[in-house]
Amino acid sequence: MVALGGTIAMTAEHGRAGVAPALDAEALVEAVPGLHGLAKIETESFARVPGAHLTLPDLLRLACRIDQLAGEGVEGIVVTQGTDTIEESAMALDLLLTTDHPVVVTGAMRDPAQPGADGPANVRGAVLVAASDRARGMGVLVSMNDEIHAARFVRKTHTSRPSAFGSPGAGPVGWTAEDRVRIPLRLSRRVHVDLPPQAGTIAPVALVTAALGDDGRMLPALPRHGYKGVVVAGFGVGHVTEPMVEGLIGLAREIPVVLASRTGAGETFTSTYGFPGSERDLLGRGLIPAGALAAPQARVLLALALSAGWSTTSIAAAYDALSG
Repeated sequence: MVALGGTIAMTAEHGRAGVAPALDAEALVEAVPGLHGLAKIETESFARVPGAHLTLPDLLRLACRIDQLAGEGVEGIVVTQGTDTIEESAMALDLLLTTDHPVVVTGAMRDPAQPGADGPANVRGAVLVAASDRARGMGVLVSMNDEIHAARFVRKTHTSRPSAFGSPGAGPVGWTAEDRVRIPLRLSRRVHVDLPPQAGTIAPVALVTAALGDDGRMLPALPRHGYKGVVVAGFGVGHVTEPMVEGLIGLAREIPVVLASRTGAGETFTSTYGFPGSERDLLGRGLIPAGALAAPQARVLLALALSAGWSTTSIAAAYDALSG
């Protein structure tokens, strides 16, 4: 098990005190009764930070370490971290890892100072999944609240409930019950981004969310601030305000611009609506459809793909492949 910190690593004394996560990986394992009876568990404390402080370079280094562990004979890996960024870190690891071994990300919505702390149960569920042959070849999975989610579809859908994680567009791929792992659904295709650990700076990608009456005045400034790509979280199936259109078209002439939806479920359309700022209008002028990926995951893919030197055609094909 590799620990990164987060709420799951808080102690009962410090959970509400605003301090950094205190528990290391070994302490997290020891806090779960009977865990050693499920598998032979080795622990490693990779970081001790809130989920909000993780970066893509952190995850690149973590992916390299996980691939190294798999090469050394470790058969499954559990990653514990703060839940703020699980949907993005799981996506990044899914794109970066080369191993087919189970890799399962988990965390906690309630710290040990709260009644019903869910960390121990989530760790137990994640260990079960990581030890299961059923999870092999599934890419990175997220195990929370007895459900198993694919990295590309998982979302944090609530600020505080233990049931916060779901896959609104596709549903969970499996679940755990009575220490059994059930994964009846298989993913069609995976996408790999080849980046060496010494890749250096990850290409900065902006995430812009469309809002009622937005005039898009910030858009022309993004390349001047060093952004190499942009993901737009549009209305509905991929729409923006009319004043944003020219700014997005101008951006698409300079850098890749990906069109996602701000709704959190479903895929962007390509050919239904034709008004100015509709999906057909924007895609016809050079924007790239994100397909079924939510905007945060779409941003992760674009940042890693640009860092690896991918062409616009390859980037568009990756979004299509990950949509099933």
